[in-house]
Amino acid sequence: MLFNSYEFIFFFLPATLLVYQFIGIQGHSRIAIVWLIGASLFFYGWWNPIYLSLIILSILINYWIGVLLCGVSKSFRKKLLLIIGITVNLGLLGYYKYTNFVVETLAVILGKEFAQTQIVLPLAISFFTFQQIAYLVDAYRGSAKGYSFLHYSLFVTFFPQLIAGPIVHHKEMMPQFTGGAISRIGSKYLASGLSIFVVGLFKKVIIADKIALYARPVFEAAEQGASLTFFEAWGGAFSYTFQLYFDFSGYSDMAVGIACMFGVILPINFFSPYKANNIIEFWRRWHITLSRFLLNCLYIPLGGNRHGELRRYVNILFTMLLGGLWHGAGWSFVIWGGLHGCYLVINHIWHLIKGAIFDENMAKMNITCCILGRFITFAAVVVAWVLFRAKTLGGAMKMYEGMLAMNGDGISASVNRLGLFGDGYGLVIFIALLLLVWFAPNTYQWAQQHMKDIRMAGLEGEIRGMTRIPWRPNQMWAILIAVLATLSFLALGQVSEFLYFNF
Repeated sequence: MLFNSYEFIFFFLPATLLVYQFIGIQGHSRIAIVWLIGASLFFYGWWNPIYLSLIILSILINYWIGVLLCGVSKSFRKKLLLIIGITVNLGLLGYYKYTNFVVETLAVILGKEFAQTQIVLPLAISFFTFQQIAYLVDAYRGSAKGYSFLHYSLFVTFFPQLIAGPIVHHKEMMPQFTGGAISRIGSKYLASGLSIFVVGLFKKVIIADKIALYARPVFEAAEQGASLTFFEAWGGAFSYTFQLYFDFSGYSDMAVGIACMFGVILPINFFSPYKANNIIEFWRRWHITLSRFLLNCLYIPLGGNRHGELRRYVNILFTMLLGGLWHGAGWSFVIWGGLHGCYLVINHIWHLIKGAIFDENMAKMNITCCILGRFITFAAVVVAWVLFRAKTLGGAMKMYEGMLAMNGDGISASVNRLGLFGDGYGLVIFIALLLLVWFAPNTYQWAQQHMKDIRMAGLEGEIRGMTRIPWRPNQMWAILIAVLATLSFLALGQVSEFLYFNF
């Protein structure tokens, strides 16, 4: 069930919310939690009921191991339990997501053909696996004690963040589930949550899905071996860059908005990443909770920056390679992760050089340096997204050939049949979208009065004071949200899915 579907918007969400609110009015907080768990499992099972058993089994195993970790004092037993828990989680993820990838790779290396089993990737397995691994790590460190199975089940299955994140920590969610306020929703939460949801829906169905019409034919042509011109290739790459941005941004807004309607605050997972002035900042803004997980559960345990610069760069590259593999079982994802790892290493080296050559005042970025840094970062991200989108390495190479004007007609070619630059409005659309993602306030800055409840290191200062017309529960905003909702509802029904659902 997609957030941008008739059955979700007009049946599932209002029914779940009304029953939840009715139970809350009666003062039955535990029943309200049970209702949310049941609704979340129904939401998950709508896609394929068979995999309900998988997520339930995963919850049972991880909760049991978490309880054991909290009750064991000896370090050896604790470490053994943690290793078992992580192994079980990664084993399930590895079987469903990477079995065929490993078989295909071995077949190429050994020059043999192996029979492949048809394995359907369970929805959201990457997200609920990482979320529960983070929980086990916290239990191992002694910071996840005293939570009931009921609260833990809701922590894992809570439907606004179940399918595509954010990857939440128990300390962000459990206090909200156990504090007694979960079933008492205020009108401000409902109003702000609905507004944020509608903004996200508009981004998805009006912007992302429309831009997809420009991106899809270019990448399909590349997969078929077609020679793309300079304008076609860059038009397709820019199209996908904006499509993915508004797709993920729209989902993130919708998840935050839905959770808010239920009185729950989710952490920020997407914060204007194309405004980043360098690639380090980009990864502090893009899929924030995944970056946090990779930092805390992989980069720091590997040694982080504690063993010299060379070891630091190796740790960065290894972390990003695995981060790329997490996104998809294919070499294009691995190379994409490795490319971003190289970007990060270069960025860190540049900071060292800049700090050594320039004094403190010169090292501070002025407006010209910020614009230049933003342009370079954006261009680097666009180039890398080609690997992320292409189905095969061959398709990616065809895209790069066109982007480098290696197909004969090159830059001198006229505006062509494919991509964002394929019609007279393409350049106008490109400039408008670029200005929007570079300079416009994001949803959290518009809704800053509500977002004051959210804490995310390094972003609090940017949330506040960034717009002169903040969201308010008044008539002007009600009319604006109603217009956005109407336009979005009229666009529902077309074939669509959130891109991050595939991971």
